[in-house]
Amino acid sequence: MNTELLVSDAAHFRIDYEINPYMHTEVQPDPAAAAAELDEIVAAHRLSGRRVEYVPSAPQCPDMVFTANAAVVRGNRAVLGYPPPERKAEIPYFHEWLTRRGFDVLDAPFPFSGQGDALACGDLLLAGYGQRTDRGMHAVLAKELRYEVVPLRTVSPRWYDLDLAVAVIDTGTLAYCPQALDLPSCGRLQRLGLDLIEVGLDEAAQFALNLISDGTTVTMTRHAPRLAAVLRGRGLRVLELDTTELAKGGGGVRCTALTLDNPSPREPS
Repeated sequence: MNTELLVSDAAHFRIDYEINPYMHTEVQPDPAAAAAELDEIVAAHRLSGRRVEYVPSAPQCPDMVFTANAAVVRGNRAVLGYPPPERKAEIPYFHEWLTRRGFDVLDAPFPFSGQGDALACGDLLLAGYGQRTDRGMHAVLAKELRYEVVPLRTVSPRWYDLDLAVAVIDTGTLAYCPQALDLPSCGRLQRLGLDLIEVGLDEAAQFALNLISDGTTVTMTRHAPRLAAVLRGRGLRVLELDTTELAKGGGGVRCTALTLDNPSPREPS
C-alpha cells in the first residue's frame, strides 16, 4: 500500500482564499520553505522505496500541491474529486494526467474531497462525510470501486477531511482521534475488529494523522512525537518531517500525495 504516489509541486502554493480553518490570507507561506518541505517529503518517499509520479501545478491553482483531493484510485479506475468552487480549476489537470496514464476516469456527481475523504484499508473504504463530501458519494464509491464503505462523520470544519482524523497504518491497524468523529462513527470503527491507536486531540490538531504508511515505513509530521514513539514501538520505521508551511494551507504529508496503487478488488474464486 502507498508505494506509488502522485505528487505536484509548491511553485504556486499560496493562500488566495479561506476554505478551511487553517487558512488565513494574511498569513502567507514562505515559498522557498514550502518548496523545501515538499522536496523533503518526496525524498522520504523515495528513500522508503516508493515510486513517485509528478503532475506540474498550474499558476491559477494555489492548492494543487495537495494532490490527495484530486481523486481516489483503485486498480485502473479513478473517481475524481468534486472540490469547493475555489479549487475546481485543478480537476481538469488531474483528469488529463490520469486519462493519459490509462485510468478509467469517472466524474463525481456530488461534492467529494477525493482521497482526503476516502481512505483505503484493504477491501474497506473509510469514507468521510459531514464537511466537504456529500454522503451520496458513498454509494457511488461502493459501486464504481467495489469497496465495502465504512461511513465516518467528522464533527467540525477543523476536520474538514477524514485524513486529518484517521490514518491507515496497515490493513489491520488504524490510528484515529476519537474527538474528531461523532459517536456512531467511533462505534463503527471499533466494530471493524482492527487494532486501533488513539491519538490525542493536541497531536491530531498538529496534523499527526495526516501521514502515509506503507506498512513498514511511516512518513509523518515532526509535530507529533507521542504518535511517532507509539509507531516505533510497534516496529515501524518513522520519518518525521517539517510541515510548518504546508499547514498554513491546511495540509500535511498525506494531503500532498494521491495513492495510485490501491489494488483492484479480488475476483470470487
